Amino acid sequence: MLLSVKGLTKSFGGFRALSSIDFETDHDELHGIIGPNGSGKTTFFNVLSGVYRPDAGSIVFDGVDITGKPAHEIAKRGMSRTFQMLRIFGGMTVMENMLVGHHLHVDCGAWTAALNLPPARRAERLAKQEMYELLEFVGLADYADMPASDMSIGQRRLLALGRAVAMKPKIILLDEPAAGLSPVNVDRLMETVVLLRKRYALSVIIIEHILKVIMDVCSKVTVLDHGQKIAEGSPDHVRDNPDVIEAYLGKQMNDDEIRRELQR
Repeated sequence: MLLSVKGLTKSFGGFRALSSIDFETDHDELHGIIGPNGSGKTTFFNVLSGVYRPDAGSIVFDGVDITGKPAHEIAKRGMSRTFQMLRIFGGMTVMENMLVGHHLHVDCGAWTAALNLPPARRAERLAKQEMYELLEFVGLADYADMPASDMSIGQRRLLALGRAVAMKPKIILLDEPAAGLSPVNVDRLMETVVLLRKRYALSVIIIEHILKVIMDVCSKVTVLDHGQKIAEGSPDHVRDNPDVIEAYLGKQMNDDEIRRELQR
């Protein structure tokens, strides 16, 4: 098992955002997480990735207990993520953004880099070549020298995805990767996610409000509500679960697509 979470709990003051969550994801799995707004999905990602420390519970990643470890250490062990609010460096080019994601894997000492010695120049050249190939794969090679601030929202989503892969992770946490995209761009993004997963043998966990995305591409779905896990299983199993239907449809909602998808 690549990722095993037991009894994960997190509170903010008197508000319990996560309550004794058990969760597992295996190697090469595409796992979706859904739930109404405020159900604890992003908090779960933040605890997994070291942004927050859990109050209780354990997180074992690739055989190592990473509970409460800082984010940079967890990233080094092979967990990368994207965020709801895109954290792209607008003052850098697309290539420079990719190199930021890749920097953990550049084998070059500080003095060698500072003095711009031949090994540093060689490492930089190889890194750029590798990042250019990844940009080609996600469809952004033609924009390598463009300032990231000039990109469209769809291109920025692809860049965030590419930068996460540039870290050479074992698992990627995608927090609403399709937010703000048109249906055509949503399809393109998810096709890219599936292809990247296959090419780089990645496990992927996706939080997404567009339920069709989760139901179409994920083999396993976990449902959170009020910080608790209320269902887990195949898309068909989750879709027919009465607790899931109540969690979504028992609230005032305007999204007819959600109603159709859950009742299909």
